[in-house]
Amino acid sequence: MQQGKSIHQLTIGQSAEFTKMFTSSEVESFADVSGDHNPVHLNEEYAASTRFKHRICHGHLVASLFSAILGTELPGEGSIYLGQSIKYLKPVYLNDTITAKVTVVEKDEEKNRVKLETTAVNQNGDLVITGMAEIMPPRN
Repeated sequence: MQQGKSIHQLTIGQSAEFTKMFTSSEVESFADVSGDHNPVHLNEEYAASTRFKHRICHGHLVASLFSAILGTELPGEGSIYLGQSIKYLKPVYLNDTITAKVTVVEKDEEKNRVKLETTAVNQNGDLVITGMAEIMPPRN
């Protein structure tokens, strides 16, 4: 099994990205898994009556892209996700293409902890999510 990067292999400013388009079936699956059946996510007629005018993706579904990057690429396999602050700035609509990015901003080698800035932008370059993650990278 391949291990991710240890704290000594990470550098301040190092980053990784993941891009994904969110479909109706993924939003519906997330609603089933999470139990969040808010009609703004699932019912177009209801969503049309809201300020969004169309169905929107669950914020945590979109933010899950950070987990994909952290667990598979930076730092990668063997990492433990310790915490995440999230601020949702704009809605993500069905079929939006989102690029999530994580960037190393701080390392604590003594405690084996890394802080990473987390951002997500839509296909228009609009920032939709911002936050900060704390990770315990694998010890190699």
